[in-house]
Amino acid sequence: MQNDLAIMSLFFPEGMLDYFDITDFTKTSERIDFYLSEKNILPIEYKDQKLTSKGFYDEKIVEDFPLRGLEVRLHVKRRRWIVNESQKIVNRNWELVAKGTRKTKEFATFLKEYFR
Repeated sequence: MQNDLAIMSLFFPEGMLDYFDITDFTKTSERIDFYLSEKNILPIEYKDQKLTSKGFYDEKIVEDFPLRGLEVRLHVKRRRWIVNESQKIVNRNWELVAKGTRKTKEFATFLKEYFR
């Protein structure tokens, strides 16, 4: 099982599978869709506070590098928590998506360099 995770991690942005579980995937003749849900691992900046998981935000779809000529879309469900003391809703700060796009940072950087 550990080898499976090591192999799968090659298909996702670095470190993504440390914080997300693959819950499903589908493949058509044009595209592969991976469905990911954030694990219930508290954000480090709140490690000294009591937090309660409050489910997930709406799913976001992010484009990533093509695989074997197929488009790849990541359907990402990010978790949210409530700080018990203040009732503030918090989440982990992710910088996987390039600003102003729906593409992973790595893919957006690649495209930017390629089309210079």
